Amino acid sequence: MVGVRPRNGWVIWLTLAFALLLSVAPMLEFMQVGRPLCVALILTYWVLALPHRVGLTTAWVLGLAQDVLLGTLLGQNALILTLITFLVLSLHQRLRMFPMWQQSMVLMVVFGLAQLVQLWLNALTGSRPPTLAFILPALVSALLWPWICVILRGLHQRLNVN
Repeated sequence: MVGVRPRNGWVIWLTLAFALLLSVAPMLEFMQVGRPLCVALILTYWVLALPHRVGLTTAWVLGLAQDVLLGTLLGQNALILTLITFLVLSLHQRLRMFPMWQQSMVLMVVFGLAQLVQLWLNALTGSRPPTLAFILPALVSALLWPWICVILRGLHQRLNVN
């Protein structure tokens, strides 16, 4: 790793910007309750693939941008994305060894914990009544993980991002 210059870092930022756009893209009303955590999914891929380039600072900045885009309490999504990144970095070596279905299961728990924190923050601010539907985005995101991983891995290898 010594002497290797980072290349094509713009790909990371482009995919994260695309994830931010997906997080505010309009969806049908009945699909809103299960909206996948696009930013968290793409951030998780880059944290697993390039932990030396994408970390807690990236998660915090991305979360603040998402707070501004969604109009939520400033720092709410930043806290949640930082929590997800911390958990993924803590499990980084194990997660890379797991097959895809086990990665999905672990990420469902991580995203579920993040959704629980989001529900708790929403309950504190009084903006949304607590329901069991809060876990649905974590489930949808875990189901989308294999496809996101394959797409981003192909992009990562084709453009030689390091």
